[in-house]
Amino acid sequence: MSEPGDDRTVETTSNPDERTADPGALAGDGGAERPADPAAGAAGDPVSQLEAEREKAESYYRNWQRTAADFANYKRRVEQERSESHRLANAALVINLLPVFDDLDRAVASVDSHLAGLNWVQGIINIHQKFWRLLESMGVSEIPAEGAQFDPACHEAIARQAGPEGRVLHVVQKGYNLGGKVLRPAMVIVGDGTTPEAGQSGT
Repeated sequence: MSEPGDDRTVETTSNPDERTADPGALAGDGGAERPADPAAGAAGDPVSQLEAEREKAESYYRNWQRTAADFANYKRRVEQERSESHRLANAALVINLLPVFDDLDRAVASVDSHLAGLNWVQGIINIHQKFWRLLESMGVSEIPAEGAQFDPACHEAIARQAGPEGRVLHVVQKGYNLGGKVLRPAMVIVGDGTTPEAGQSGT
């Protein structure tokens, strides 16, 4: 209500809530401070943040170590498989070549001394030598057999004759190693521990 001559007006409101202002809002920055949030305080703690980042770094490092170990194992397996595939491929090739080399080896071994000086005979001998050098370059080596003690790991006995027990008396077919492993065992005749005289008197 205004008096006559007074231009000022007083606004009134019928809503009592509008007349009750938020003390914090009215006070603004100068109003009463609210209680601090404990979680917010902990999150802002540099020591806690450093510990959290350190745990993350250790977790990432452990994951990296596992990944590096898995990759090293995978690389080793791939190299082993590649090496084994190469060895098997060589083995298959050599096995197919050995019968041809056996025939050539027997032909050279049976050359008559009267023919040794002929050019074509010398040519076959040279081919035989080149063939063997080729096999050697592929990792092939001959299994010692003649006169050796019988070894079932690299010898295959096909017969027994009178002679020293367990001694290889005769090689029927040569055996070969490939890369230190038996590719084909030597087929041999082994002594049975008797002498020819004792064998004859026992009959």
